[in-house]
Amino acid sequence: MRLFLDWRSILPYPFVGARKATGWRWFGAACRKWKIVGMMSSLVRISIVVLMAGLLFAGCTRKKDRYVANSVGNLYELGYKQLNNGRYKIAAAAFDEVERQHPYSAWARRAELMSAYSHYLSNDYDQAILSAQRYVALHPGNANAAYAYYLIGICYYEQMTDVGRDQNMTERALLALNEVVRRYPDSEYAGDARLKLDLTLDHLAGKEMAIGRWYLRQGYYLAAIMRFENVVRQYDRTTHVPEALHRLTEAYLSMGVVEEARASAAALSYNYPNNPWYKDSYALLKGKGIEPDTEKQRSWFVRLLAKVF
Repeated sequence: MRLFLDWRSILPYPFVGARKATGWRWFGAACRKWKIVGMMSSLVRISIVVLMAGLLFAGCTRKKDRYVANSVGNLYELGYKQLNNGRYKIAAAAFDEVERQHPYSAWARRAELMSAYSHYLSNDYDQAILSAQRYVALHPGNANAAYAYYLIGICYYEQMTDVGRDQNMTERALLALNEVVRRYPDSEYAGDARLKLDLTLDHLAGKEMAIGRWYLRQGYYLAAIMRFENVVRQYDRTTHVPEALHRLTEAYLSMGVVEEARASAAALSYNYPNNPWYKDSYALLKGKGIEPDTEKQRSWFVRLLAKVF
């Protein structure tokens, strides 16, 4: 609610006769009515106005924070109605009031979770996470704790950014969704959590690939190889693995390490024989006059890939 302040309405009685004036004109007129000689400095004028504004806002704050007792049923019903009407912040405030006024009632626990959900719907992810975390801390064995954990994961998941930016939220989403699957593997939320986990891992692998491609373009081949190998080792179920194997072939060829390039192409051929990235790797090797490693001449990297897959 916006406040529209009329400074003249809070001045003492002698100022009433000067209300029709505007700006500082009415202030000077009032001073003359009081027979004040001389002009007040700008600093003194500003100080008076600031002081009066502070007193007014202090009064407003006291009124705003005034405690109004209400029954648990009325408060919960108010929150529920506001939630259905799309007024999520008001709903969250009403549910918070249930817990504040009736902390030991049967409705308090429900209100805590409904408050977290209301904050989530209003896109206030930080407050939703705090409310859900508080719920699982106070009621770890409650049947609805699974949903609280799931809500935390969803809040992080919906804040994931594109692979060109920092992936802090993606990593938090990974941890939170893993908690859902680990703690409640048979719950109704576990299936969706697993699906989102796969998408989260794919997102993190995409970040590694973006960095590796940049290193490759800049000629930092060792740094690029480390990124691509990380994708193959840690994110082996993602859609980025075929490209990572191809980029390894490309990086090793650029360094002149032919055997490792052949080994990467062989792993790509064995695991993804019909993938377009293998065709690119095959053409890359043939362009250099190198035959792909299709025999049992396996380097350490191929043996590593055999364990991974």
